[in-house]
Amino acid sequence: MNTFSIHTNPWALTAFILYVAMMVSVGIITARFSSRGIGEFFLGGRKMKSLVVALAAVTSGRSAWLLIGVSGMAFTRGVSAVWAVVGYILVELFMFIFPGKRLRYFTGKMGDITIPDYLESRFEDRKHLLRLFALVPILIFMTAYVAAQFNAGGKSLAASFNITPLQGILITAGIVIFYTVLGGFMAVCWTDTLQAFFMIFALMILPIIAIIHFGGLGRLFELLKDVQPGYLDTFAISFGAWLGFVGIGLGSPGNPHILNKYMSIEDPEKLNKTGLIGTVWNVLMAWGAIFIGLAGRAIYLDANNLPNRDPENVYPLLGSQHLHPFLFGLTIAAIFAAIMSTASSQLLVASSAVVRDAYQKIIARDRQIPEKKLVLISRIFTLLVAIVALLFGAYANKLVFYLVLFAWGGLGAAFGPSILLSLYWKRITKEGVIAGLLTGSIAEIVWYLIPSLKAIVSEWVPAFILSAIAVVVVSLYTRPPTRAEDYLQYMKGKY
Repeated sequence: MNTFSIHTNPWALTAFILYVAMMVSVGIITARFSSRGIGEFFLGGRKMKSLVVALAAVTSGRSAWLLIGVSGMAFTRGVSAVWAVVGYILVELFMFIFPGKRLRYFTGKMGDITIPDYLESRFEDRKHLLRLFALVPILIFMTAYVAAQFNAGGKSLAASFNITPLQGILITAGIVIFYTVLGGFMAVCWTDTLQAFFMIFALMILPIIAIIHFGGLGRLFELLKDVQPGYLDTFAISFGAWLGFVGIGLGSPGNPHILNKYMSIEDPEKLNKTGLIGTVWNVLMAWGAIFIGLAGRAIYLDANNLPNRDPENVYPLLGSQHLHPFLFGLTIAAIFAAIMSTASSQLLVASSAVVRDAYQKIIARDRQIPEKKLVLISRIFTLLVAIVALLFGAYANKLVFYLVLFAWGGLGAAFGPSILLSLYWKRITKEGVIAGLLTGSIAEIVWYLIPSLKAIVSEWVPAFILSAIAVVVVSLYTRPPTRAEDYLQYMKGKY
């Protein structure tokens, strides 16, 4: 059958190159602002507007997992794939409106830049134990997460422009590294906002064209009803699989690259409106990804008819064969938008863990380091973390869908329960948070490595639950911070 290379022509290449030029330009334009200090480099000086925060939060949280992973899952499983998007849409709306606002008020009051900063302030940890324990899951899971994005970029470029996957990974990493190292958080948020429009355009136009091609939704579902038993049944899914899919939302409260978007908004009171904007965007993008998978199944019938027999190739294949080459170039750009918006945010979190949390606050805590020197060090470590992720991504052979979910779930289990409880429960303690960090991380990895456990339910669900139990139990037997009541007032904006 025809492959993606049929559209390797000037139109497709021009569209893709224009997109890349836009991303690189943002990095150059924002470089000067991000060079002012570490707060500007890692958090944009807390000057981000509502629309930017909304789109940056949802696009950095979706990654290639949505365009490639969810569309591939819908191709394989059918309508029941909708449960993979329901959980995170609802949880992120909640996070914007309630915990996100509290987190922004408190971190603004205390001058916290990173999540380990927040934990140290919240629990009066002068020995930096929380900071040290938080570094481990951030570096492990963030590196795996970035590697998955680079791997997805390599897969998409290889399939679309007739190059090797390794060449595709190198190109993907090079573009992300350039604008992230130069522009920092400001570049990441601005590019995320631009990329959100690329993603929504591609995710809406492709299924709409496919549905029109079939003569409407009724005709499309008529073609799909006999594909396989239960393909059009929303509930054709085991309870364990359903719980695992809905439980994907448990990652949202613990992923630092999403949490720092709430921390960056200029006015915390605008997070309600921000949450509504983000939710509309989430719903539209999820609808598009699922219907791309369904339309692809109606056309290609079986994964054997896809390049490399890989369901995760349905999105670019469908675009290459049903869109004008220029629009196809934009759909490939949309994959890169998803990849870059996530990878760049995660690179900043990982490098901030090294520079801010390890170097500035622990190793060099007795020294006064100039802000511009800290920014230079941050750029160097952002590059180094990216290189490690690049090497990992070049050899990763897991499906993007599951590699991303492993990292997403690991961060959610390690940090999620502690973050949520610390924003509402005055009885939570430093020792409880450490227990949660360790329990969540270990449970995620162990459950992932034991097939018999994984067959029951996906690892991020039990890991989150066990982490929450560990936080509560240990906190009840240890002493909370002396100013816990004051801190809860700070979270309400009462200074």
